[in-house]
Amino acid sequence: MPIIDEIIAKIPNWQGRKVSIQPLSGGLTNTNYKVVVDETPYFVRVPGESTELLAIDRANEYHNTKAASEAGVAPKVLYHLPEYNVMVLEFIHGRTMSKDALNEPGMPARMAQAIKQLHGGPRFLLDFNMFRLTEYYLSLCRDRGIKIPDGYNERLETVRLIERAMNVKPLPTVPCNNDLLAENYIDDGRQLWLIDYEYSGNNDPTFELGNTCQEMQFNEEQICEVCAAYFGEATPSMIARMKLNMIMSDVGWGLWAAIQAKISSIEFDFWGWAIERWDRAVQKMDSAEFKGWLEEVQR
Repeated sequence: MPIIDEIIAKIPNWQGRKVSIQPLSGGLTNTNYKVVVDETPYFVRVPGESTELLAIDRANEYHNTKAASEAGVAPKVLYHLPEYNVMVLEFIHGRTMSKDALNEPGMPARMAQAIKQLHGGPRFLLDFNMFRLTEYYLSLCRDRGIKIPDGYNERLETVRLIERAMNVKPLPTVPCNNDLLAENYIDDGRQLWLIDYEYSGNNDPTFELGNTCQEMQFNEEQICEVCAAYFGEATPSMIARMKLNMIMSDVGWGLWAAIQAKISSIEFDFWGWAIERWDRAVQKMDSAEFKGWLEEVQR
């Protein structure tokens, strides 16, 4: 029996009712489905193979998805099947966003407002730190002989410089999604919903802001718009924190992509994505502005 059929059979309220299953595209880690039960749609996410290697804690994800729902920015968890690591979620009717859609005028400020709502909600179960996750991913790559981008190890001292600079005046952590790529925003016409809490945890808010700016490839004006909408003004120190976290986004998630290139059965050019992200990180590390960002976050 296919796994999605097993899951449907486990939900008593769905038995004896008309059920239809529609696979959804777009997942980079899992397989997603729209399941319609007597005309009521539900979202069902089935974890992919070996996702535990990516440092996904399913108990943390479940707790944090419920917390984000309480904050009003995530769909409700309607059923939880821990034996399958599956959640059945409220189906959000809206447009799954894209980079192009989120680059439209006014969207950076809307994104920042949704993020701020999440960050003001209930604390998450565990913490998230991209520096520690990067170390874990590197150890996994060493242990399993997974190929990493050329020159990666030679740049680790620069990564340590970034961490030391940002720890001089750390910000209080807040509940963060930490993986707000374009497809993790849904626009229902009234609000932006934030979905997918696999990598969620309490974190520096400027990682969330910098990470999503990097995913959208925002320009300077858009980065300032996000910063001002979130903090009330775009100060040099917060912009610098966001810029350094844009680097860390590519440093960490680039390794994630390299691991996925080895372990994932999903058809996607993960290695090409790893190289693209690493090249962006190196370009920023080598930029004339890099030293200024390090200095600014320590002021």
